[in-house]
Amino acid sequence: MIDFEPSEEQQLIVETVRQFAANEVRSLARDCDESGKIPDSLLAQAHELGLTANALPEAYGGGGERSAVTQALIAEELAWGDLSLAVALLSPTLLAFPVADQGSEAQKSELLGQFAGAHFVPGSIALVEPRYDFDPFKPHCQARRDGDSYVLSGEKCFVPWQDGGATTLVTASDEAGAAAFLVPRNADGLEIEREANMGLRGLPTVELELRDVRIPASSRLGGGAESGVRSIINRGRVGLSAMAVGVARAAFEIARDYAKQREAFGVPIATKQAIAFKLADMAIEIDGARLLAWEAAWRLDQGAEVTREATLAYQRASQVALTVADGAVQVLGGHGYIRDYLPEMHLRNARGFANFEALTLV
Repeated sequence: MIDFEPSEEQQLIVETVRQFAANEVRSLARDCDESGKIPDSLLAQAHELGLTANALPEAYGGGGERSAVTQALIAEELAWGDLSLAVALLSPTLLAFPVADQGSEAQKSELLGQFAGAHFVPGSIALVEPRYDFDPFKPHCQARRDGDSYVLSGEKCFVPWQDGGATTLVTASDEAGAAAFLVPRNADGLEIEREANMGLRGLPTVELELRDVRIPASSRLGGGAESGVRSIINRGRVGLSAMAVGVARAAFEIARDYAKQREAFGVPIATKQAIAFKLADMAIEIDGARLLAWEAAWRLDQGAEVTREATLAYQRASQVALTVADGAVQVLGGHGYIRDYLPEMHLRNARGFANFEALTLV
């Protein structure tokens, strides 16, 4: 029998994160979008919840309870609060999870402990490239072996860049194909330019230019073994699909509640057939996208091949988020276009899913 009901433990986690998203994240969403800054107090609160630390191995200070389904549930709830802040609060997964999954023992010992420590430490990944023919499985960024070092050259964009992080995971092509490398943020030859994006304005992101950045050969994720770029992309797409569902759900709920309260010709506009049908279609699409995300996450937990399912979930959820956010703006009419209401921000954020890769991992 197929069971879509979260376990008792998962339900408790969902309720806890939902309250946090409603009381803390949603209330700061607009201010962070306007200022481009995230309060340290919010990052500290999220760290206390153990959103990343609980999923890390016990040997490195974590809780040892990693589940892609649970992480997808967390990602949806946080993105329901706000997408920018959700990516920021879950940014430790961008470095911690790949190191935990594919890192060498030396890399795990060096890096994982900080994410289970007393303070919030952000993670960062440089995967997307500013090219029309960008393929995450075949990076144009090059990693050339030179003795006991690798020399990295290329460009990256949409790189989360919060203060407090010391290492960025950079994907590049080396002699074995796509690989990932642990690059210090202060490395010589690493040039940084802050981005000004249409959406995700609360999250600092940058463009990176790697000009012959030299790093030790031991910085290759996993040492000389397979670096797991495909796994990173798949887990990122599942995480993004869950976040897209969260954004869509937030936009839908605002539109639904507004339609129940807003009256035209003496009756709520929710009773008008055009509005009622639009809201019904939104709800149907959101539930369908969520099931795709859950299926892909479940396959990850089973250790099954998931490239197809992760890609389908991400593609569908991205489309649903954009369609529902646009529909919410339409339902609110003139109010949907002004910044006093959240749907215009949801629409700007949802537009970016067409360009995102691995902004969170499950």
